[in-house]
Amino acid sequence: MIDDDVDTIAVFCDYLEIKQIKVIGKGFNGKEAVELYQKLKPDIVFSDVMMPEYDGFYALEKIRQIDPDAKIIMVTADLRAETEHRLKALKASAIVFKPFDMNRIMEIIYRLASMPMQTTY
Repeated sequence: MIDDDVDTIAVFCDYLEIKQIKVIGKGFNGKEAVELYQKLKPDIVFSDVMMPEYDGFYALEKIRQIDPDAKIIMVTADLRAETEHRLKALKASAIVFKPFDMNRIMEIIYRLASMPMQTTY
C-alpha cells in the first residue's frame, strides 16, 4: 500500500488483514512504491495518485516498465477526466475513487487475483 497519509495506510491495511489479505509492504511516495515492488514483487499494488515528490503516476509508469503485467490499483480523490485518462493510458489495472468502498476494493482484488468472490455478511 502506497499513500502519503499514514492513517489511510493503517486503516486500509488493517481492513485487508481482517479479510485475510497479507500486506507485505507500505510506502509513502511513488519512489518507495517502485523500490518495494522490485524488492517484494507483490501480487497487487495499491497506490495513491497524488503524493508529494514522487507521485502515483511515477510509480505506475516505473512499475509497468519493470513488469508490464503487474496488477496496480490506483486510488485517488481526483475526479478530473484528465487524471482518469492518464491513469488509463499508463494501464492502471483498476482505478478507485476516494472515499472508497471497501466492498468494491475486495471485488477488484478478487477479480485481479482470479479468486472466487466470497460472500460477506
